[in-house]
Amino acid sequence: MFPRLVCINDYEKHAKSVLQKSIYDYYRSGANDQETLADNITAFSRWKLYPRMLRNVAEIDLSTSVLGQRVSMPICVGATAMQCMAHEDGELATVRACRSLGTGMMLSSWATSSIEEVAETSPNTLRWLQLYIYRDREVTKQLVRRAERMGYKAIFVTVDTPYLGNRFDDVRNRFKLPPQLRMKNFETNDLAFSPKENFGDNSGLAAYVVKAIDPSISWKDIKWLRGLTSLPIVAKGILRGDDAKEAVKQGVDGILVSNHGARQLDGVPATIDALPEIVEAVEGKVEIFLDGGVRKGTDVLKALALGAKAVFVGRPIIWGLASQGEEGVQNVLEILKEELRLAMALSGCQNVKAIDKTLVRKNPLAVSKI
Repeated sequence: MFPRLVCINDYEKHAKSVLQKSIYDYYRSGANDQETLADNITAFSRWKLYPRMLRNVAEIDLSTSVLGQRVSMPICVGATAMQCMAHEDGELATVRACRSLGTGMMLSSWATSSIEEVAETSPNTLRWLQLYIYRDREVTKQLVRRAERMGYKAIFVTVDTPYLGNRFDDVRNRFKLPPQLRMKNFETNDLAFSPKENFGDNSGLAAYVVKAIDPSISWKDIKWLRGLTSLPIVAKGILRGDDAKEAVKQGVDGILVSNHGARQLDGVPATIDALPEIVEAVEGKVEIFLDGGVRKGTDVLKALALGAKAVFVGRPIIWGLASQGEEGVQNVLEILKEELRLAMALSGCQNVKAIDKTLVRKNPLAVSKI
């Protein structure tokens, strides 16, 4: 009999029991000693909620907007690569689950389902494309053009990956895709991360990034991208106020406060701790989003109180996908949605507009282990 899974941690435990070890390790692991990986989650506990009472919370409205598009809740699906490793339906199951919940999905450039397949599976679902800047700018340009043609509503450009972070588990496992899979947005074996390629004793993905992704990317590339498309552009991977200000200067429409799931540079701050500086720096000129460590509805509430317009979740989606496919992703999103609804009600917030920074204070006795 299938176990009763009632929280995100339950889904991770079950996913670990059904996934091949190297695949689970790929999804779960962070960079180096994984200090930031742990801190992304525990940092939320350093922020305490100060609820309001007697505010008539008989009806709670979770709906909001992301870059001008309505969503049923401020919880969206972040870009996680190669989802067909977790379940045969991969990204197609995920986008169908997003349709059911009325929220948006960010598709990874490194997806095992193509831009077109995801769009055709659920044409009315709000979709965004996560983008890397390739050495061959024509490759990058064509990804953007395909997203435009297929109705994607924004480009989330990853700015924190000139090289891949050092992920010990992937090195130990000599990680590469299973033989039946490839990155479906690319035609050639070298760009599609084909398992037929020889990556030596390193993480195959690290070797792929060295060959394919441009480490010379700079603010000039944001300006180039801005001239390439009229779609909203979000800078994904900002952790400093001065970088946030420069991103706004270069014409981005949003900033995703992210440390790449703690998979790049170990020792950086948890995203919830970095968020207030970014919010202060942009002075309301662009929308701010957050990913990293979101596992509970109270985490979402704290992020919104500190100035995020919405949060993006990654690993929890994979745990749901591995456990039950589309149904599992839908259940994970439902859990987070209902936890947020209850947290808002118990905090005296009838809608997301009522969530503000007076709801949270940092515990003065709490200290990060990093």
